[in-house]
Amino acid sequence: MPALSAETRLDLFLVASGAALTRSQAKKWIDAGHVRVDGVARKAGFPLVGGESIEVARPRERPAIAEPEDIPLRVLYEDDDLLAIDKPPGMVVHPAPGAWHGTVVNALLHRGLVSRELPAERPGIVHRLDKETSGVLLVARHERAQLALSRAFRERRVRKTYLAIVLGVPRSVSGALEWAIGRHPHERQRMSIRSRSPREARTRYSVVERFDGLALLRLHPETGRTHQIRVHLAAMGHPVLADPLYGAKRRRALPPRGPARSFSRQALHASEIELAHPVSGAILHLVAPTPDDMSELLRELREAATSEDRS
Repeated sequence: MPALSAETRLDLFLVASGAALTRSQAKKWIDAGHVRVDGVARKAGFPLVGGESIEVARPRERPAIAEPEDIPLRVLYEDDDLLAIDKPPGMVVHPAPGAWHGTVVNALLHRGLVSRELPAERPGIVHRLDKETSGVLLVARHERAQLALSRAFRERRVRKTYLAIVLGVPRSVSGALEWAIGRHPHERQRMSIRSRSPREARTRYSVVERFDGLALLRLHPETGRTHQIRVHLAAMGHPVLADPLYGAKRRRALPPRGPARSFSRQALHASEIELAHPVSGAILHLVAPTPDDMSELLRELREAATSEDRS
């Protein structure tokens, strides 16, 4: 690494010296601890004055092209233009840092369910579900369908329905949550209604069932912001059960024992999607059954409620 003759930022020096291709790449390496100045990890804006020893341990870059993998998929609907699959909880939609394998895309490629002409990094993906959220996921099979489906989502012509088990019971049986959402000002993995650059977001909800300290809600997000339902419910004071990002504090109020306490993932399920077919225009109504873990929890909650009524 060449010495520096004038004061400059660490990230800019990495780019100027050719160690990093872009400033964003340099910052990523610095933030991850791959860059040391005189043996010490520094921040991207650390000023260099010349003569420092700078060590860069370049992280191994993973290829952007996903690899086919033999992973089971449950197909809810299939024709020549699109697929609807029932994504299980714990499965990532497409390869990304920390999850390069075992994704929906890896499984699609193994089965030849999407055209090879689609973008290699996310072939057919027109929307996403969080890793621990289960339910209906649409996949385009060719470029024309992908363009049409992407446009439909962008223009809010896709009606999505979710089921969520939340902490606490909302006072109103239905309503609309309209807090604008953006990146959290300090925690980059979180979204927030207190963002410095929020965007419009709207979620309608209705209470389906009430339990002791919990409720089953049906939700219709009318916009598609990242973590929208989870952020809106937390802002309302009723976060999704077992949501590690937005509901950890409220979960402490649960009884020390019981089915809700032991539930291991955010209780959120994308249950239905309704849209016009991207080629024929026919209306499709696609439904994913409630997954086993949420069904079992609801069964136990209903049994507990019935027992209390009898006593």
